[in-house]
Amino acid sequence: MNRGKEGCLVHARVYSKSFYSVLLLTLILLSFLLWRPAYGGNRQGSATPSIGIAVEFMDHAACAYVAMEKGWFTAAGLNIHTYESYETGMALAAALARGDIQAAYLCLVPAINVYKNAGVPIRIVSGTHWYGYGLVVNPDRIRTVKDLEDPSIRIGCVREGGAVDILMHKTIDTYHLDEKKVLKNVRRMKPSRQILAMKTGQLDAAFLPEHWATMTENCGAKMLLTSRDIWPGMQGSVLVVREELIQVAPESVKKLVAVTQKATNWLNHNREETAQILARQFSIETRKLGHGTADGRNGTAEITPEVLIRSMERIEFRTDIDPGMVQETINYIERLGYIRDGADARSLLAVPVNDE
Repeated sequence: MNRGKEGCLVHARVYSKSFYSVLLLTLILLSFLLWRPAYGGNRQGSATPSIGIAVEFMDHAACAYVAMEKGWFTAAGLNIHTYESYETGMALAAALARGDIQAAYLCLVPAINVYKNAGVPIRIVSGTHWYGYGLVVNPDRIRTVKDLEDPSIRIGCVREGGAVDILMHKTIDTYHLDEKKVLKNVRRMKPSRQILAMKTGQLDAAFLPEHWATMTENCGAKMLLTSRDIWPGMQGSVLVVREELIQVAPESVKKLVAVTQKATNWLNHNREETAQILARQFSIETRKLGHGTADGRNGTAEITPEVLIRSMERIEFRTDIDPGMVQETINYIERLGYIRDGADARSLLAVPVNDE
């Protein structure tokens, strides 16, 4: 009987990775079937192309939310026709594959996945932050990292290939945990679902990106580890653009990079106002994404400026990128079997968008 259960578990893991591969192949088809030129401005004779931007629904994308509220994209002469928000990097990556999104602020890991597995022609033109992920636990159930191996423990994590899924594997490696034991305990769900599951006792631990990790801590959980503890120098999110935008409108790409740098500089010196902006924007996005009420009964806990300030303290907002860390991340994802054949980081990093 035990062997049968183990066989089912192994089969489930294989099926999960197979499903993930099929999904990414579907993205390739979407990129061809649903792609439509989005440079409407050029077709109409305008010198400024129309650009669709997507962001992650978390404070990883603080610079984008600040720039949008401050009107800096428009002030820079950029024509933004779409501004969409997604709860996870993988959902955003799927939107990027469609072609109507030309620029995106998303975590490095899903950017690598969509570039390698779905063949979406993107390039990284800027960083946005380092770190920004954590492991939160019920302190009554978990006291040490080793407790994650306990078969009675239930662990929340996003689906395979997400940034915090990679961080979970890195935790297993760093703390020499039994991978099979830990993965048997994992329940796959979105960050907002994980918070609710932690509050109702359905989960004992959760690997989450910020601001979700700090929100869970604010609901009584304990932050057991952050990405600083697990992966020193970890590149968090990046700004990516589709290759055709670089080719058709290099000046627009320069402006996107410049606005990203401006917003990053500003938020690093204005954390309280940034938290107010994010709380306001997230309240709007919460209703759009259908997370229910903000009182914690039918949806997630309220996203307050106080929570966001504490969350941002765990993130290092910076636009520089270490190619060595990008390569290390690519190599690690390949070792886990999420991409095949690897890649040279230089193929994903754009030539600096400066005059040559």
